[in-house]
Amino acid sequence: MEPLTEAQQQLFDWLVRYIQAHEHPPSVRQMMQAMNLKSPAPVQSRLEHLKAKGYIHWTKGQARTLKILHSPSAPERLAGISIMGAIAAGGLIEPFTDKVEQLDLISLLSQPHYFALRVTGDSMIDDLIAPGDIVLMRPIQEPDKLKNGTIVAARVEGEGTTLKHFYRQGSRVTLQPANTKYAPIEVAATAVQVQGALVGVWRGLD
Repeated sequence: MEPLTEAQQQLFDWLVRYIQAHEHPPSVRQMMQAMNLKSPAPVQSRLEHLKAKGYIHWTKGQARTLKILHSPSAPERLAGISIMGAIAAGGLIEPFTDKVEQLDLISLLSQPHYFALRVTGDSMIDDLIAPGDIVLMRPIQEPDKLKNGTIVAARVEGEGTTLKHFYRQGSRVTLQPANTKYAPIEVAATAVQVQGALVGVWRGLD
């Protein structure tokens, strides 16, 4: 198939992940937000190119008609990364060993219901989660069994969503930030919907 440009690939990869997580296509507005675009025109242009190249089916003006036609399997798109040894952050050590391990990203990123979120704000900075980072989340099937202290994406009724440490005591939930500039959010447990638990953080460095 005809290769995609970087911008087209970015949108296509996000669409694949979104549809896997939610089992329905996103709106154009959601695509705009995910791609950090202020106008629908670039999104529609990328969709037109994805359609022309055979990656998606899409009827212009009807975002919900979008279907993925060509989604390369995880091994084709992402190989494991070799762990060549240890690197010291204190004293000096030998950097490589004879034994080479393999960091298996495929099994992590190919989980069908996992989803990713881009972090805005610095309320989790003391846990090394910075603005612009991508957090990888797993859905929570049994919120009542969630371990206190788990970092979660949670929706607070009437307030919006947030990334915080989760603590529950009786009928109350505390969403604890990792930055002393921010106060904990304390609400009734019935007002909190846990959307996912943190499994990884990705930070691209230029």
